[in-house]
Amino acid sequence: MDFRQIEEKWQRRWAEARVFEPSPEPGRPKFFITAAYPYPNGAIHIGHGRTYLIADIMARYHRHKGYNVLFPMGFHYTGTPILTVAESIAAGDVHAMEDFKAIYDVPEEELRKMGDPLYLANYFRELSKQYMKKIGFSIDWTREFTTIDPEYQQFIRWQFKKLYDKGLLVKGRHPVGWCPKHQMPVGAHDTKDDKEPDIGEWALIYFEGEDGLIYPTATLRPETVLGVTNLWINPEGDYAVAEVDGRKMVLSLDAAFKLSFQRKVKTVERTKGSSFVGRRARNPVTGELVPIYPAPFVDVKTGTGVVMSVPAHAPYDYAALRDLGEVKLIPLISVEGYGEYPAKEVVERMGIRDQRDARLEDATKEVYMAEFSRGYMRQDVADRVGLHLPEPARSLLRGFFAAFIAGRPVREARDRIKAWMEAAGIGGVMYEIMNKPVYCRCGTEIVVKVLEDQWFLNYGDPNWKRATKELLASMRIVPDEARPQFEATIDWLDKRACARTRGMGTPLPWDPTWIIESLSDSTIYMAYYTVIRRIRELGLKPEQLTEAFWDYVFLGRGDAAEVARAIGADEKALRAVREEFSYWYPLDLRNSGKDLIPNHLTFFLFNHAAIFPRELWPRGIVANGWVLVEGEKMSKSKRNVLALGKAVDQFGADPLRATLATSAEVDQDLDFRSSAARSVAKHLEDIYNLVVSTAERAARDGEGLPEMWLRSEAASLMEKAARALDQVSVRQAAVYVLYDMRRALERYLEMVDVPSRAVLEVLKAWAVAMEPFVPHLAEELWERLGERPFAAKAPWPRLAADRRTLLAVRYADRLVEDIAGLRELRKDAKRAVIYVNNNFAWIKAAVKARDVRELISAGVPGEVAKRLFDVARQMDDDLKALIEEVEDFDEYSALAELKTFLSRELGMEVDIYRADDEKAPDLGGKRRAALPLRAGVYLE
Repeated sequence: MDFRQIEEKWQRRWAEARVFEPSPEPGRPKFFITAAYPYPNGAIHIGHGRTYLIADIMARYHRHKGYNVLFPMGFHYTGTPILTVAESIAAGDVHAMEDFKAIYDVPEEELRKMGDPLYLANYFRELSKQYMKKIGFSIDWTREFTTIDPEYQQFIRWQFKKLYDKGLLVKGRHPVGWCPKHQMPVGAHDTKDDKEPDIGEWALIYFEGEDGLIYPTATLRPETVLGVTNLWINPEGDYAVAEVDGRKMVLSLDAAFKLSFQRKVKTVERTKGSSFVGRRARNPVTGELVPIYPAPFVDVKTGTGVVMSVPAHAPYDYAALRDLGEVKLIPLISVEGYGEYPAKEVVERMGIRDQRDARLEDATKEVYMAEFSRGYMRQDVADRVGLHLPEPARSLLRGFFAAFIAGRPVREARDRIKAWMEAAGIGGVMYEIMNKPVYCRCGTEIVVKVLEDQWFLNYGDPNWKRATKELLASMRIVPDEARPQFEATIDWLDKRACARTRGMGTPLPWDPTWIIESLSDSTIYMAYYTVIRRIRELGLKPEQLTEAFWDYVFLGRGDAAEVARAIGADEKALRAVREEFSYWYPLDLRNSGKDLIPNHLTFFLFNHAAIFPRELWPRGIVANGWVLVEGEKMSKSKRNVLALGKAVDQFGADPLRATLATSAEVDQDLDFRSSAARSVAKHLEDIYNLVVSTAERAARDGEGLPEMWLRSEAASLMEKAARALDQVSVRQAAVYVLYDMRRALERYLEMVDVPSRAVLEVLKAWAVAMEPFVPHLAEELWERLGERPFAAKAPWPRLAADRRTLLAVRYADRLVEDIAGLRELRKDAKRAVIYVNNNFAWIKAAVKARDVRELISAGVPGEVAKRLFDVARQMDDDLKALIEEVEDFDEYSALAELKTFLSRELGMEVDIYRADDEKAPDLGGKRRAALPLRAGVYLE
């Protein structure tokens, strides 16, 4: 089957008829859905394709439900992703150029032009657009834009002016991820693999050496400073003596480099860590002198390269000191279920041999978690402080620790000790990328810089957080299990740098030396989709799109006549733009990958909560899983990135769509397999042939039980598919439509010799139900069945379902299974004699009864009540539901009409008798044994 020929035919017809270019229709319900627009620093792959497919399926489904559907698309040019790729090509990066050739088939003559970032972006924008059209996404391309269009820049300037006026844009000092090469802040979309730099905070504790140097230890557990027995330094590591804010400190060279972005650092000496081994340094809290021991396990790239040792509470420290024969234990923390020295206890319980034992990681997690969650500082810790201080200073310090540290929960004591050390000048802070290494797209490893005079979006504002949580609570989140991740992100988000010094995008309105970064100019652009087409149609120029214009259009502020006069526009034109926005907003559903929850999707919530009134807040988010290819994550280095257009060329649009729809549910990660796509293509071809051949063979009139069953089964499956799509359970809906419906039609054909023309109604309904998933195939079948103009415009099928017929065939199926089991014992059987008990009221009572006594009270004879109750208990919920829905059921007549089907299925002669027919032979006592919906069967 030539899928591509069919697909190109229908894509051309859709475009000619402008099927997917909606305009407002007052009085008709609307459905506005978007998916995250892509960066054109390459063409979209099947990971993007999956997200857009889910949105497209939902868009097509809602058209069938009668909604006026808007599904637009734009392209994100902002920031550094495009710029860094273009710079790589301009610099002659062979790997980057080979990637483009291998993955996207970019011709050599085009590659040479891609050193120009705008040329590169426009090339991949057009290629991605082609891909989206090839797979059949029902996108309204009349609203397409890029984020460097002058109209869009005016829109973003308005957004940032609103945030500035509300006090949500602040200028100040804050740690940010930083590219040392380009000297600018970075976020997820500026890094390789879109990895968000996770900025963590080390507590620095300044141990003063007898040599006059400061040894700053970096720790996440400052409360354990009271139990330090020694310091660790890597003897083979590269270290430096550096002046840090005027104090000479010992740091690893790597730490000195990283700290230079946060404080004033000047390296005065470079040496190996072994130079410091054997020296002693004074604990600034206890006053004790502790030795410096060698430790090859110290990572000089983490923290300062100087580590304090607390063997009573740190399994790694205990194991290392045990190896050295230098164990000294100082208990600090009491934890229920552990003794005085939790680290020693856990190491010995786990049978850990030495400091290289991999189980130390688990031991550390256990001790740290137990102490942080359930631990209390011992009452005697105050006795350990200030041993080096004269009186009354020591007594004052001991009083502070006795009042505010001793007996306190660890989580509380930690913050208090840290704050006190910083205030006393014996401690400080160092920021670090905790999920390192994170690389800028230029290849430079990201560090943390404390920026002065940087513009930040203050996501830490408590009132803004509160409004955003209210918005989240009002929304539908798919899957709902993602809601806690949104809540956690809202909680931990703080100030975020919102501007860069390089890249494409919109300059800050009040400081054009800064460019608004990519995760800050992509939060409310859904509103822009609603009006850009109208702005273009009316010929409004960018300079006319002032703050007053956007205030009127999006917020309804100001008088239309006055605003129109001020910007030099026609009042009717201005009102038309406002009416377009008012019809489509709020956004009904936002689709993105789940990896965008910690950034883009949560920023989307924050900015809507800040700018728009509650009635315009978005209504739903779908966060889908990732896509693997042949079991592996897509990676340019592996050359396994599967471009969406290539996948369409290889498998066909509809086979690819159906594979992505059925391989995993929306919230799950999907493993795309070529073998599965080929199998799906064969399945779709079989469906096409099955429908066409059935329609051609449908030569008789009339409707019997088989036709009634097919229509009823189809109605049931389409109702289930609709319910599944209402829940965004795309895979389940696709299975109902593409697999269960095929089985139903094949089953019908087994029941009859010649199909009835009555079946054509079902075939047309099936074509419409297929359309969200495999629209080209659906349109082709719709036309073959004599319908016009488009299946895409047809209402969702509403077939009349006959529950009695469904029950009849379901009962017949169970009967076939039962008889097949009996044949295992009577393999030579040639005839099946079936006795049916027509007391349907008994089985209706049985499926509702809570016990046998209740069944007897309902009028069921005592001698059969127990057996019938057991039969009902073994039924599945679907069958029970059918029994409850059907008022009366003639079991004998149903099986008599299906007698030919039963005989064909069983491959033997079938005779059917009523159990209450005294003239019927009672072979093997089976007539008396028959129960409602549990026939008596005798094989001979």
